[in-house]
Amino acid sequence: METNTNLMKNIDSSSSVTDIKDIRIGVIGLGYVGLPLARLFSTKYPTIGFDISKTRVDELNAGHDSRLEVTNQLLTEALTKYGLKCTFDIKDLKDCNFYIVAVPTPIDEKMRPDLNPLLSASRLVGKVISKGDIVVFESTVYPGVTEDECMPIIEKESGLTYNKDFFGGYSPERINPGDRFHTVERITKVTSGSTPETADLVDDVYNSVLVNGTYKAPSIKVAEASKVIENAQRDVNIAFFNELARIFNAIGIDTQEVIEAAASKWNFNKLKPGLVGGHCISVDPYYLIQKAKDYDVVPDLLIAARNINESMGPYVAAKTIDLMNRKGIMVKDAKVLLLGVTFKENCPDIRNTKILSIYNTLKEYTDNITVLDYWADPLTVEKEYGIKLSIESIDDMKGRFDAVILAVAHCQFCNFNVRELLADPEKGVVFDVKSVLSPDMVDGRL
Repeated sequence: METNTNLMKNIDSSSSVTDIKDIRIGVIGLGYVGLPLARLFSTKYPTIGFDISKTRVDELNAGHDSRLEVTNQLLTEALTKYGLKCTFDIKDLKDCNFYIVAVPTPIDEKMRPDLNPLLSASRLVGKVISKGDIVVFESTVYPGVTEDECMPIIEKESGLTYNKDFFGGYSPERINPGDRFHTVERITKVTSGSTPETADLVDDVYNSVLVNGTYKAPSIKVAEASKVIENAQRDVNIAFFNELARIFNAIGIDTQEVIEAAASKWNFNKLKPGLVGGHCISVDPYYLIQKAKDYDVVPDLLIAARNINESMGPYVAAKTIDLMNRKGIMVKDAKVLLLGVTFKENCPDIRNTKILSIYNTLKEYTDNITVLDYWADPLTVEKEYGIKLSIESIDDMKGRFDAVILAVAHCQFCNFNVRELLADPEKGVVFDVKSVLSPDMVDGRL
């Protein structure tokens, strides 16, 4: 069988993209979004995966994804059987004609959108794009970024004219880190294009590798907006449950019991309170907030939701300290164990983790804080946050702590009797952020 690598050599690289059979894909950014995409598209089309990090590229070419989004087996198969090429050399992208940009869109220290990675990627595409090519963006943005910010940069770098010499599209990512069911091939993807013909082709390309198909949006701006409200909606919903937790904790009612009772109604939307971190739900609403302000609209609900969710880390720390005080535990210099540092369970992703705010609040009272996480990379955690992870096993930690906070529901923590970690199982404090432990095992939970 002829591999995609050989097919690439047989296609005239100067031809315009007019037929799906001629597609040669270049994915810019091989992170949580880009790598699964590149792996999937390589099963159907000649595919080049590009990343600016040589370390990342070397790791992938060795058949391993340290972020655990693509298994070693699938990655090796993509590299050897389907001809996926991962590279940090921009010249390797020149034969592509269908570019997919999947780089991060973070926020700055003032919670404003930081488009620098996206704009840098646009400049890169502008250096390799040819007449007739298509550029599709997957990065989460506010409406207008693709056509108002990115395309002019590509025009300037390439000397080509948008919608005359090259064309654009937007298909928002829907990657859920650590989710082994809603993988990219199994989700419905929103697609869009800068012209009706481009929209059709973009839709066809994505449809050709997806099990559940696509939803073709009427415009790029609609597609952009659809993505940003997906996560804004979840942020608002979780904020509501976080506010309920604070109310019911003050009253002395168990929040989870209230939720279970309310969930007996057929149309109740059942969620849990908790920490909202990561690169999506805790970031994307700021993009919509900024765009609303540009149009003199004050998005009070979005802002309030963000403020509530951002406050939950310090709230957890404060509740733990309060429980310690009530049990007569000296908080100053107390020994505290934080179970988990990633932003969600069974996933190595530490981006924008809210465990940091729990840690920093506790640091005001004690330096004796131990953090344990089997999923996170210790070197990355120390580099990003200045926290040294413990390398001990959880079994070796029994009988040592005044308080334990189960912050992340990793599988290794949920099936363990956490009270055994306390120096005094009767007097010590266990706070369950995720409400996954038996109620008789904990002293407090959200």
